[in-house]
Amino acid sequence: MPRYNGGFIGTDGPDAPDPPTAVTPTAGDAQLSIAFTAPTDTGTSAITGFVAQVSTDGTNYSGGSNTGSSSPIVVSSLTNGTSYTAKVWAINAYGTSAPSDASSAVAPTIGTRGLLAGGRSSSGLDVSITYITIATSGSDTDFGDLSTTTGRGTGLGSSTRGVLFVNKETSDPTGAPMEYVTFTTTGNTTDFGDLTVMGGRDTAAASNETRGLFMGQLGEVSGSSNAQETISYITIASAGNAQDFGDTTRGSSDGANGRNAACASTTRAVLCGGGASTPESNIMDYVTIGSTGNATDFGDLNVGTNNNTAVSSNTRGVIAAGLVSGNYNNTIDYITIASTGNASDFGDMTLKQFKCANGNLSNKTIGMMAGGNSDTADYIQQISYVTIASTGNTSDFGDLGTGRDGMAAASNSHGGLS
Repeated sequence: MPRYNGGFIGTDGPDAPDPPTAVTPTAGDAQLSIAFTAPTDTGTSAITGFVAQVSTDGTNYSGGSNTGSSSPIVVSSLTNGTSYTAKVWAINAYGTSAPSDASSAVAPTIGTRGLLAGGRSSSGLDVSITYITIATSGSDTDFGDLSTTTGRGTGLGSSTRGVLFVNKETSDPTGAPMEYVTFTTTGNTTDFGDLTVMGGRDTAAASNETRGLFMGQLGEVSGSSNAQETISYITIASAGNAQDFGDTTRGSSDGANGRNAACASTTRAVLCGGGASTPESNIMDYVTIGSTGNATDFGDLNVGTNNNTAVSSNTRGVIAAGLVSGNYNNTIDYITIASTGNASDFGDMTLKQFKCANGNLSNKTIGMMAGGNSDTADYIQQISYVTIASTGNTSDFGDLGTGRDGMAAASNSHGGLS
């Protein structure tokens, strides 16, 4: 790209601009948003535009390009996980500048993705996995399939891998299987291993970057159904059966060990509410994720709920929906995860609902409540969200392609991740 400078002897000819500076790419899903500082010396005439180009080897800048009138310029159709450097050129009526200095290398990434797996629709138990981009409102998109249909599963995730607990809802199940997917791809699940309690359902899940916890559940073995106080843990990056972590504060005969939800910071997981039948529990327990041992009392929710859902930032947990005395509920509570104490009122959901997707479906800034049953309809399609750091009622995010309840959920940017 030549820079022109000509004219009569003793005079400057027409000049192209100086090159841009401070070129800084920011990763997006299969794209880079390339910010830069326009040159002070624009040449003989005003700048008419800029060109951004990227390179995978630092030499050949033909890996992708785009033009724009100002910073930033988005270069799309790139490969997630592949590192690119960027250069930017400035253009005026007389030519194109020299290239900017190369930026640091940045790899595009899928960003804030949430998974919604299985559940029950008007057609029966579901096998499908869909995903949403949490930072962008809209409907879900097909991701792949579970190995089998599931109606009351749950999920958790690191920044790279989602692990889904698959409840087969049979009267005499032979296992409590977990399956996993990689967030950056789409496709069907791969077997991970089994939980420590066979045949459970309605368990709560929370995680940090390395370890996932499944906390309490309803056991269904040989046709019986009883609450389990067991907490199991897995190492998310490796596959294998779960190991015993400890117990919740509730006894094994206490129905509050099932139909509950959990949220987490990077160090602590909080189990919120639950209960197999009325009266529902308002109890919250907590554990330190990196250790093992029994749970400790955290405090109480404002109302006892089961079939609720929870999301979090690194500091705050938000607990929403569920059943209260067997009735649909729209209340939302919040807690400060690093401290203990009773929950505070956050606001209300638009609908009274329960059996929303179970898993920490958030990106630390907003938290999602997806699907479920409401007081107006079964198997609703609505996805709602809250801004975790504030208080207030839910806002509309978009719709599921098919209304489902009891979905397992996982995300790659929730409050348990740094």
